[in-house]
Amino acid sequence: MKRISIRTTVCSLVCFLFLIHSTRVSAQGGRTQYPGFLTNHTYFEINVGYINYAFSNAHLTAGHSAGSVYVPHAAVRLVLYGYQFNKFLSAQISYMRPVLWIQYKNVDGDHDAHSVTMNITGVTLKSFLLNRKKLSLYIEAGGGHVTRTGFDINNSVVLKDLSYITFLGGAGLNYSLNDKWSLIGSTAWSPASSKQGQPATVFAAAGIRYNVHRLSAATVEENKNSPYFRFPNLLQVGYTSNVLGYGVNNVASNKVFPVFWGGDVQVGKGYSIYYQRNFFHGRKLFSIDLGASISYWKSNVQNTGFYTLSLFPVFRFSFLHLKTTDLYFNYSVAGPSYISKVKIDDTPTGKHFTFQDLMGIGIFTGKHRNLNAEIRIAHYSNGDLFPENNGVKVPLSLNVGYAF
Repeated sequence: MKRISIRTTVCSLVCFLFLIHSTRVSAQGGRTQYPGFLTNHTYFEINVGYINYAFSNAHLTAGHSAGSVYVPHAAVRLVLYGYQFNKFLSAQISYMRPVLWIQYKNVDGDHDAHSVTMNITGVTLKSFLLNRKKLSLYIEAGGGHVTRTGFDINNSVVLKDLSYITFLGGAGLNYSLNDKWSLIGSTAWSPASSKQGQPATVFAAAGIRYNVHRLSAATVEENKNSPYFRFPNLLQVGYTSNVLGYGVNNVASNKVFPVFWGGDVQVGKGYSIYYQRNFFHGRKLFSIDLGASISYWKSNVQNTGFYTLSLFPVFRFSFLHLKTTDLYFNYSVAGPSYISKVKIDDTPTGKHFTFQDLMGIGIFTGKHRNLNAEIRIAHYSNGDLFPENNGVKVPLSLNVGYAF
């Protein structure tokens, strides 16, 4: 991947700041109507089901063999963004992966288990062949980006890493429960590649689809009169330290009930500047911000310095309103980012392109509720877009800010 210059990255960040500062969400209601990309034609899907690919010893490099190959079949496919052009055609971006990773066990008699991670990101079109009042049948076709992380033993590659573009297709049924919700039965298929050493992928699932509907004029007006979301801009400065350890990160990323991500690289300390622009708020509970950040970090083991530049969404839930203070929980996921080093503490983290994730709790307080304080944890990884994906774990950070 071509290295991105600092000048290009900073210019992009400045342009983004100007864009989010000057753009209006909607002519109807400003910040109290859904953002412009959430139209009446937008939809999202969650599909849970069965995945299969015939991994075997034949996919290992010559001279290696495993005692057994474990292929877990539970999998998910998310439609991250879908757009319905008309009743016959839609386009969507999807992400598909198993719940648990494939394992090659007892390779060359080592009595160990070696994980193989794999996912497919897709950009596809759906053509609806049958449209009844509630039931529709569709076929799907487009491109898929396959990412696979293999493994080596004693510096010898046993199963190679992969990253390539291929065909992704499928078919399914859509049953409308009402204007907003639909039940889905779906299949997806990606062909085998003898050149890449990758078996075919077959996926079958049941799921649910949510069709976005713009808010009514009455709801927009009610949101506009909210006493809780007054200021469109938030500027924060943050300090990060591992003085309290990584306990919060570890609890949030535990295997039993994970709600966040950990990482093989640990940040020791850091400094950050964040700017957020509010693009939508309801009357009392929910709001969406878009933000940009620049951070400088020092790693925990070798004290390696590196920086990140990020653009990110923020979903904020203001769960308690007191006389002069609002308490909130926020969550940010998949904020596209630039990371200046791709090997930290002798651990490869992938490419310079990565994603930023944030999770924290905070307050707005003061006479006008424009003083802000927040505690959060963070994470950087590329979401398995590239074979190397050892994440960066950022411990508790204290951020103070001013809303205006």
